[in-house]
Amino acid sequence: MQYRDYGKTGMKTSLLGLGCMRLPRDENNAIDREKAYELIRYAATHGINYFDTALTYHNYNSEAVLGEALDGGLREKVYVVTKQPFPAMKTQADIRRNLEETLKKLRTDYLDVYLVHNINDAQWPEIVKRNILAEYEKFKSEGLIRHIAFSSHSKYKGYKTILDGYDWEMCQVQQNMLDVDKEATQQVILDGGAKGCAVVIMEPLRGGGLAGAPKVVQDIYDAAPVQRTPASWAFHHLANYPQISTILSGMTTLEQLKQNIETFSQSDMVPNSLDAAQLKVISDAKAAYESIVTVPCTGCEYCLPCPQSVAIPGVFSRYNEGMMFGSFDQPQRAYMLTTAAGRDAGKCVRCGACETKCPQHIAIMDQLAVAHDSLKGWIET
Repeated sequence: MQYRDYGKTGMKTSLLGLGCMRLPRDENNAIDREKAYELIRYAATHGINYFDTALTYHNYNSEAVLGEALDGGLREKVYVVTKQPFPAMKTQADIRRNLEETLKKLRTDYLDVYLVHNINDAQWPEIVKRNILAEYEKFKSEGLIRHIAFSSHSKYKGYKTILDGYDWEMCQVQQNMLDVDKEATQQVILDGGAKGCAVVIMEPLRGGGLAGAPKVVQDIYDAAPVQRTPASWAFHHLANYPQISTILSGMTTLEQLKQNIETFSQSDMVPNSLDAAQLKVISDAKAAYESIVTVPCTGCEYCLPCPQSVAIPGVFSRYNEGMMFGSFDQPQRAYMLTTAAGRDAGKCVRCGACETKCPQHIAIMDQLAVAHDSLKGWIET
């Protein structure tokens, strides 16, 4: 297993971290505890020392399962990282209450890293106003947490505001070979490293989509000077950044775990190991993935604002992702959040205002209906 410095903290973490958002499930769609225990314990005894969870994962059960799996001696050998989302901090007292409950579930006296979870642009001013980070600093002074961090899916401008707004010890960002110019872009990796902040990556395989490859992409990999699986190419892309401390993967089977441990134990999973030819393979694969779209939306946003607040480009982006990867699991999960925000395509009343402004002349109303039928229905458990 490759290990790296965790920013300025003095910690040395496994390059591969186990993300506990996609633990094995049983026939009732609840966590399969026995399989989850086996997965977590195998990881902890085969080189992985970084375990990431959150208050709300698996319907508030992920922390407890992780704590149960690590109980009996493994906890002291690994780093446990979890997160509290800002919406759960309705009062200042809630912040401590949530932490105390988390510690009980995890069967530990302290957390190695505690994140303010999934901060968005609108929340950050309120987090500052309410002095939320002062509460985290109290926890640190009491020995309940050791390092303060955050995660966010904001675009670059908002992410940079958050990154520069506090002396964070770690920042967690979505990045992968398709998102180098999306989400917060690859620039936040460079910015975090420049600040001496540990950089942890989530969604390195885009919800598992990059673990396989459609023929147009596989042809590129087959012609490459180095032969790797699609997942290995995606992981190597990230390992090439010296600023990255840990790459999280939500593995659900022991086979996936063993394959990833093997990949992350290779001698070339180190910074700056990809030569020009290999970088071109990744660039060509990215272009090939992006050629597989059904709705030719460029994300220009001329169609906005929608009178019904439908997130039109976002809906099409999720639909195209499902078509690109041949799987709608991750797009449906993301669309659940769009629906919760009242911005799903089901709100469309076919007023036609968007179609009069679309420079691509897309039949937006019809395409929204198709996308909605493909994306709806995800149930979070």
